[in-house]
Amino acid sequence: MLDKDLVDYALEHAKNKKIEYAEVRAQNQNREGILLKNGVLEAYSMVVNSGLCVRILTENGLGFASTNKWTREEAEEIVNTAFKTANSAKRKTKIKFVEEKAVKTSWKVQQKKKTEDISPEAKIDMLMEIDNTLTTQGINIPARMLSCSIALTQKYFVNSEGTIISSFVPLMGMYNFITIVENGKPEQAHKQYGYSGGWEAHDKWKVAEDLVREAKALQKLIKEGKAVSPSKMDLVCGPEVVGIAAHESCGHPMEADRILGREMSQAGKSFIYKDGSFWIGTKIGSDIVTIIDDPTIKNSYGYYEYDDEGIKARPRYLYKKGVINEFLHNRETAAKIGTKSNGASRAINYDREAIVRMANTFVQPRDMSEDEIFEDVKYGIYMRSFTEWNIDDRRFNQRYVGREAYLIEKGELTTPVARPIIETTTKTFWTAVDAITKTVVLDSGTCGKGDPMQGMPVYMGGPMIRLRGLFVK
Repeated sequence: MLDKDLVDYALEHAKNKKIEYAEVRAQNQNREGILLKNGVLEAYSMVVNSGLCVRILTENGLGFASTNKWTREEAEEIVNTAFKTANSAKRKTKIKFVEEKAVKTSWKVQQKKKTEDISPEAKIDMLMEIDNTLTTQGINIPARMLSCSIALTQKYFVNSEGTIISSFVPLMGMYNFITIVENGKPEQAHKQYGYSGGWEAHDKWKVAEDLVREAKALQKLIKEGKAVSPSKMDLVCGPEVVGIAAHESCGHPMEADRILGREMSQAGKSFIYKDGSFWIGTKIGSDIVTIIDDPTIKNSYGYYEYDDEGIKARPRYLYKKGVINEFLHNRETAAKIGTKSNGASRAINYDREAIVRMANTFVQPRDMSEDEIFEDVKYGIYMRSFTEWNIDDRRFNQRYVGREAYLIEKGELTTPVARPIIETTTKTFWTAVDAITKTVVLDSGTCGKGDPMQGMPVYMGGPMIRLRGLFVK
């Protein structure tokens, strides 16, 4: 139960103190989860998580406190705690929030098929049917994990500037992990699905079809896969590889809290910093590379209309025509750098502070067809998916290991390639791009950041891209 009157009361209690700014954010979330292992129901859960938090800015610092108790006494207590924390900070550098206009609105994501109308038995049967499909393909898949998640999230946000925002977002998710064994050799694959909306997500997703295709591809890889001789060659990356590269080597280093050092001891820093070699306006990739982070994509896993500071969402052009263009900001980082917030402040729950986060990060499409992108490759690798990725804490030196990959010879896909490896830098990778297709494919993910950790739903992806002369081993 989300008590808006109590939230308003907490804000009024905060405004009676000597503050510069105060906000109260309440959240009620109904979660449902199903886990199937090797055709056996492992777990079914239903959880209600509800509470509110207060954030207060004074001349001395910033304070945060939360509770799951919906009483006036508890509301007063967390306001007092946040106020005391803020005043005891006594920071040398004063925290400021960039000025923003007050907003009064409500928004919600509609469900075409309400998940509440689907029985638990029907949801479990859906997973059982997928598992049955996998086991009747003549492929040895000894380990299968299928999971389904549902989160119905209601929020209410108010601040001392007059902003009042109500929202409701239903999130559907699936995560699947399979192990294929052929001739005693194993290969593994995983895929995550995400959607903001109702149970219609499961009509749109082709989960069984995707898993069967993946299993057959890995079976073929075990039987026919060959190693590639290490050398510089052309590389074509599928949307899954493009997405992880965009997320890790563009999205994370463009988070302003990393750039300013707040995340340094937690999730790392950024190769971008003031008075360094890279800043806004620095060339980072080829002229055709534009990478966007866009929360406004309808039904996306990272969809929202207003962030958790009450700022209206919009597309953020991180790398634009190969140039570092725009950082991801909340109100605090925007004030430090002298710009406006672009609505990138998000929290996974009421008991977590909103921090700078990505939403849906992808490479902007161009005009080339998939056939055309292969035609001009005499010898190279097509990396359709990845099995592993690594990147340093500055998000500059990185490594991607292919899962499903093929040799390209004279413009044609030929032999499966066993685990080709890219070891490169952010600038080298994006500078090598010389062709981009016109069809964007977005994959779901859960992006981890913060302390305590916050796993945020996101999309990542793009079209296929071609890179010239990259070292592959």
